[in-house]
Amino acid sequence: MSASLSRFDVPETLDDLPEDIRAVILAVQEKAGFVPNVFLMLAHRPAEFRAFFAYHDALMERESDTLTKTEKEMIVVATSARNCCLYCVVAHGALVRIYSKDPLLADQVAINHRVAPISERHRVMLDFAMHCAIDVGEMNDEWLMRLLAVGFTQDDCWDIGAIAAFFGLSNRLVTLAGTPPNEEFYLMGRVPRAAT
Repeated sequence: MSASLSRFDVPETLDDLPEDIRAVILAVQEKAGFVPNVFLMLAHRPAEFRAFFAYHDALMERESDTLTKTEKEMIVVATSARNCCLYCVVAHGALVRIYSKDPLLADQVAINHRVAPISERHRVMLDFAMHCAIDVGEMNDEWLMRLLAVGFTQDDCWDIGAIAAFFGLSNRLVTLAGTPPNEEFYLMGRVPRAAT
């Protein structure tokens, strides 16, 4: 494995990792066809790897009241762009394209969600995500009413804020380590996947 994946030590091989972490990485590799660089970067500290992905999965894989997988990934892309995190914009932009089946949406949201051709629901969601990620993030009655008015629940409001906050952490760690996005992410959702 290349040391250029991180400014910090990464495992020489997957065999150098604890069994549970190796199993997670191999499962991701089986599904995606490659190992996302962030997994190897975070393997630098096994306990933090476990905690990071436990919280990631609790947020991103949990069934929300009305918040879809596409919407969750849109939150990641929009807030990561504001945090200047190339890795998360590229990697999660691929997921926006795949889940939405729209090859343009991720780029539009990353550049400026306020002028992107998205619904009012999505605009309010991303405005609130930015409020949580960039501003103070206080949930007040005005925000709650705006979010409820476009069909979100109070639990969805928690999810939006928690995703924005969690990926703020992710953005900073990836930037700290200097971890680049895998080249595979750039074409995902743009070019049909080769049949195996």
